[in-house]
Formats: sequence, structure tokens, C-alpha cells
Amino acid sequence: MSSGWTSRPSSAASRSSRHSHASSNSRAEDSSLKLECKAAYLSVFDDIHDNIMNKKDFILVLQQTGRNPTPKVVQRYWDENTESISFAEFVDICRKEPPTSVDDLLRAFRKFDINGDGYISLEELYKVMTMKGEKLSRQEVKAMIDEVDENKDGRLDYKEFCKMFVATTEECKKMSLRVMEKKERQRTQKEDQPSVRPRKDKDEGADLGSQLSIRSSTSEKRDRKLSQASVRSDNKDNTNVEEGKRVEMEDNSDERGDKEASEMMEENTSLRGSRVSLQSRHSVKSEKRLSQASLKSASHTGSRQSLLSIDDLPKPSPRNRKEKQRVSRTGNFPQPSNLRSWKHAQSKGCFFVDEARGFVSHQYLLTLMEDTAIWLTIQPITIGDHGDVLDRPPVDTAMYILRADHDDDKALVTFTEHQDSKGCYGVRCDLAAGSYHLIPFTTGCRLRPRKSDSSKEAKLVIRDKEGKITLTKPFRKALEEIFDMADLDGNGLLSRDEFSWFNIRTSDENVADDEWQVVEENVEMEKGEITKDGFLSLNVMEAEDNDGDTEDLWITLNSMGYNKALQLDEACPFKVDVYAEDGEAALEVTKLENPGLLLEGTVCASVIAKGDATKIKSVKDLMLYTYQGDARATVVIENKSRTKVTMELDCSKSKNCASNHDSLVCSIAVPPQSRMVGMHLLPVNESAEWFVQCTEAILK
Repeated sequence: MSSGWTSRPSSAASRSSRHSHASSNSRAEDSSLKLECKAAYLSVFDDIHDNIMNKKDFILVLQQTGRNPTPKVVQRYWDENTESISFAEFVDICRKEPPTSVDDLLRAFRKFDINGDGYISLEELYKVMTMKGEKLSRQEVKAMIDEVDENKDGRLDYKEFCKMFVATTEECKKMSLRVMEKKERQRTQKEDQPSVRPRKDKDEGADLGSQLSIRSSTSEKRDRKLSQASVRSDNKDNTNVEEGKRVEMEDNSDERGDKEASEMMEENTSLRGSRVSLQSRHSVKSEKRLSQASLKSASHTGSRQSLLSIDDLPKPSPRNRKEKQRVSRTGNFPQPSNLRSWKHAQSKGCFFVDEARGFVSHQYLLTLMEDTAIWLTIQPITIGDHGDVLDRPPVDTAMYILRADHDDDKALVTFTEHQDSKGCYGVRCDLAAGSYHLIPFTTGCRLRPRKSDSSKEAKLVIRDKEGKITLTKPFRKALEEIFDMADLDGNGLLSRDEFSWFNIRTSDENVADDEWQVVEENVEMEKGEITKDGFLSLNVMEAEDNDGDTEDLWITLNSMGYNKALQLDEACPFKVDVYAEDGEAALEVTKLENPGLLLEGTVCASVIAKGDATKIKSVKDLMLYTYQGDARATVVIENKSRTKVTMELDCSKSKNCASNHDSLVCSIAVPPQSRMVGMHLLPVNESAEWFVQCTEAILK
């Protein structure tokens, strides 16, 4: 009993000691955070007592701390009711929002690595760094690479890329500290010499900037550009596209200028009185921003140093897999015989080729009221009967069903494996009551970026004898097709939500209450929705606003996938049908974006689950999976090792096959401990026999 009682004070003292030590560490960390926040704050404002008065400055100050927030994070702290944020509130936000993880850097690396060869070349980095905002010269981008290019090969591998991000973050923080110290010295001098009026702090900051070396200046521009060009974090945030830019009325632009979403966003769309502008004047499809990924903090330096180099790879040991695997399509569906009695939900959607973000498509939320069997189909829609018909087979359209309560590849429930002779993909499965994400998928074997647009530019508008602007017949026909693409529920009208999805695609902006009110007052409506004639009149207004200049009209057309000949070559409309045997099924469009790594992880998981596995003997912890379905074959590489592996896939001996790459031979760089799709294959002629023969080899 005595020992029991005597141990209690000792335990209490131990807990107290640990608590005191933890509290001391916590106070030290908090003090360091406050200093970092203060330096960032004073790099933008004159005093920490000044409040942040607009979203643009809020994002800028966060970036100065090395935190580059996604639109979803910004919306969390700055919504439509926010008027200002104080310094104390800003510090509290920084406590809640951690710097970027290693996974974020890996995702960013993959996005910068446009051709997927495992390296970021000068051309790739230059392309990303000149998409928006302040432009960097080719020499400045080369200087960025040279600064961290340890092996002097003129490109960045993953380790060098991480080093560049860390250097950028540290340079940003150092710059903020220097500006803060300069301002505090000036403030002290002002107090000691009240008769001397110093220059304004903003000028001092600029003065300081002008005294820095060319290298520091480049680092500062690089930081802003990396902030603008960095990549969305694998849809863990997977921000809704609705959180993008807001359309604003030009009459109120002075009052609302401070409400712009971020520094990345281009000049917003205007509504000139009764004239409605449909898209941002300078927001071209190829320049749409990539979502942000935060910069790597200095605390991850240890992780960077533990990365293995390519020299740690085993020696290359090519091996051939020569067995032929014939693939045949049944052309038959396991469609329920009593489908007419099932509850039906449907929607349209579209795949868009986006130069900056890959494939963009509508995504859906399926809600089931009861446990039920479902039958789901997705198939391409052929639209248009004018101009030259595109000579290509139907674009492959598939659908992945994911549990809504998961955000990784474990969320996969099933996908549409079967295809009929008309290009319709379908799947039948049993689902529990609840919500499911539906993510459309296309391989990219048939829907591809156009290599050039050498067609003669179609005429869009003409003036009649009275000088009035009218739409040409081909352009009017194209707009009617666009209206049908945007009419997701197929009722012949555009609801506000449907018009917003269209506006998000063409200008990256949602439609605000005041803009919708202007639409209601100036165009033909029926049952509170825009008619086709009303939609056409909006485009006439657009042309009239620009006095016949068709630049903005072409932005709309290009964003919707049309080339100069008004052919729909960079988009594929589709329709989705869901049938539920028991209870109601609700289908709602939730996003219009690139699903990113979430979809790639899901595709990889499906191939690993249903495909054939092959262990690559020459490299430890390297697996190859091959899935062959009714009308698609997919090869996935899984690298479980701690170093990057570059593999060549050679499918050139396959019969009647088309690839999502430019050829049937490609090299794939797979980062450590990750999975990647190596190649998708489809039949060139769907009515003929086809088979896949793949040879793989490890490259240095």
C-alpha cells in the first residue's frame, strides 16, 4: 500500500515534467510560427495591425509563408461573408494549415513532367512557367534548372525538383524576413528622428528588391510562378470547380475588384448592362490554371536526403513476354430483362481535351434510397451534321463507381467492363443504400489533342445591310450543338446550374446571383430556364459588345472542343443512364474537372484486381499487371522499391491496336513506391480481331 501511494506523486511529477517539456516545445514552435507569419505579413502590409481586406492579399500572404492554398482551402477561411482577416486570425489559420507533404511534391512532379519520362525538361518547365501571370524568359527558367541540376544533364529529376521547391520556399521566407527587418529599422529611425519623413514602406520593399542580385530576383519570380503553376493535390481536396472564379459586372468592377479569387486568375468576365459576356476576355483554354500545391517546408529536408538516386537501381535486364493473348468482344450485355420496371435516372456529360489539365469531364453523385441492383451504361453521343465528318471510331467511354465515403483507390466498387457493338459500356452490380461517386473515363487512344489547326477559319458573324450583326449559319449550328451539350438533363432548356457548368468550362467562372438576374431580364426564358433562342441571343450580344470582333467567341468554341473548321475534335459528349431495381436513384452533376491521380489510382487498382500479374525478375519489388477486357487492354506498373524505375513498353508487335501514346513503344518513369498506367490499348478496327503482345525492358 505504501509503495502504491508513494508512486503516485512520482507519476504526477513525471507527467508534470513531460507536460512542462511539451509546453515549452509548443511555446517555442508557436513563437517561431508567429515570427514567420509576421515576416510574411509585413512583406505585404505596412503594419501587423493592418487587416487583410481582400482574398487576393490573403492568398499572397499565405504564399509568403510557403503555404500555397487550394481554392477549397481559401474558401474555408474567406467566403462571401468575409470582410477582413486580422493578423491574429492569420496566425491561427497558419497553425491549422500545414506545409506540403512529400506526396504533394510527388503529385506536382508528375504534373510538371508533361511527357511522363520521369524528368522535367527545360521545355516542360518553361511551358508551365509561362502559362499565366508574370512571364519568365527561357534564360531565367534555365537558370532555375542550373541552380539545382546536380548531374548537369539540363533537366530535373524528382530529387532535384524537390530541392528547387525547398529552395524557393526558403528564399521566400528569407526575403520576407529581410523586408520585415528593413521596415522595423525604418520604423525605429522614424521614432528617433520624427522630423525626417521616411519613404513609404511599400517603396522601401521595392527599393530592397531592386538591390537584390539577379539570382534573387529570378527566385522571387520563380516563387510566384510556381505558386501559379503548381498542381492540385490528387483530389484529396479535389476541389469543386464551382469554387473557381466569379463572374462580375463591369459596372461594379471598382467596388468588387478586391474580391478577386487569387493572383492566378485572369481578368474576370464582365456584364455590360444588358450585354452578357460569356467568358473571360483573356482566359484561353490552354491557359486555365492548374490548382495549387503547397511548397515543401524545410522540415522535410531529412526526407529529401533519404531518397535514392537512379544509380541504386539494379542493372538493366530486358525480358520479353511473347505470349499472344487474343481479345474478343462479345457484343452482348448482361442487361436485365425486366429493365422497364426499374427506376431510371439519366444525365449527359462531356469529355474535353484540356492542354493544361489533360481530360476534363463532368462527374456525378449517385444516391440510392435502398439496397438495390443497378444497371449503369455510358455511351458517346454523335452530334452535328454540318462540315466534314471526323474520320475516327467512336470514342471509348467508361465509368468507375466509387464509394463516396472514401478518397483513395480503396473506394473502387466496380467499373463498366462490357461494351456492345454501338460503343455503349455497361455494368450490373448490387449496391447498398447511400452515395457513390461516378467518374467517367476515356483512355485517350481516340480522343487526342489536335496536333495543329491548319483549317481555314470559319466565319462566325456577318453584318446585314443595316449594319446589324448576325450569326453565320455554320456558327449558329455549332452553338445549337453546344446548347445541346450543355443541356445535361435533355429537357431542351438550360437551367442556372447547366449554364454555370457551361460558363465554368468556357471561362472557369461560376454564375453569381446578379449575373443570373441580368440573364433573366435580357434573354428568352421558359419555366425559369434559358431557351435555345435565348442562348443564341447571348452570343449575338457578345459579338455586339466587341463590335464584331470574334476573339471571345472563338474562346468559347475552342473551350468546347471545336477547331477552326467548327469540327468537334477535342470533345466527346456522352450520356449516362442508371437503372435501380428497388427504390429511387438520384443522379447529380457535382464537378467538371480532371479527376487527376484519384482516377489514375482507381484505374491502377482495377487493373491490379482483375489483371494478370508478372514479376519483373531483374528488379526487386517491380510488378507488371495487364488487364484485357471486351474492348480495352491496360498495362500498369507497380514500383514498390525506394528508387525510381524507368521501363520501356514495346507493344509494336500487337495486332490491330492503337495506344494512348504517340506510338506503341513508350518509356515510363515510375517514382518510388507508386503505381502508374503504362499504356492503354484499343482496337483500331473494332470489327476485326485484335490481340496484345507486349515486351518490357528496364532502362538506365
